Amino acid sequence: MAMFVHLTSAANAPRIRRSGIRAASHGQGGARGVYCFPVLPSYTLTHQWLRELARFGSRGGLVAVHVRLDDAQDVLVGRYADRARDAQITVSASEAVRRIAALEDPRGWEVFVPRAIRPGEVHRVRTAPQVAGWRYLPDAHGVRPCTCFGCRVRGGYGARRLRERLPHPLDGPPPPVKVLLARVAAGDPGDPAALREALHWFGMRRRGPLAQLSRLAAHPDPGVREDLVWAVARWSTPGVTELLDGLADDPHSNVREAVEASRDPL
Repeated sequence: MAMFVHLTSAANAPRIRRSGIRAASHGQGGARGVYCFPVLPSYTLTHQWLRELARFGSRGGLVAVHVRLDDAQDVLVGRYADRARDAQITVSASEAVRRIAALEDPRGWEVFVPRAIRPGEVHRVRTAPQVAGWRYLPDAHGVRPCTCFGCRVRGGYGARRLRERLPHPLDGPPPPVKVLLARVAAGDPGDPAALREALHWFGMRRRGPLAQLSRLAAHPDPGVREDLVWAVARWSTPGVTELLDGLADDPHSNVREAVEASRDPL
């Protein structure tokens, strides 16, 4: 049996002990499953993703969930950057452990299990120090920081000045809110592409005009409804929970899965 560790919010620990780990993460090619990493002799390498995952917030800190998988279980293995290029390869769980353990520098590598983890496969759940690992990417110190939406930290020290000094060509600065609302209000039901672009920019905000966007929950294009979920999921605006509750029963599976994933990001 191959042993792996999955890092997640401490708030998820009771549910994981009871019913396992949900397939809430998106992997290569849009597959849904669970990210993990082999348990290696080095504690630091085994828990290398701790500080990076902690940047995105967690309820009660992060915990390490040790899982045992059958040696023949198919998994995807590769570096994080390989995921975007569909370059991760499918191997058995035991082969994934062997490959990563043999690397001179396994930092930035990951294993993706393309299914949920059953309760019987959960070996133990324990607390983990929150100081192990790298941030942003291995050897990031001294490298020009990236200001794309996925890399930047909202509210981080000097974050606004950094975005102004190094604007990202795709992720900012966004159009004014009045311009975005005009795009949302244009037409009935409106151009799905224009609406999804507007929702992309709204998703970079901490709060937003929920009342003006709520009508998109009934838009005939499921892609618009899915992007609405991702746009408002992290907002602190009152009414977000109720809107997501309604979209959790959406007739399209992608919208329902988006709501589930947005409520369980780790």
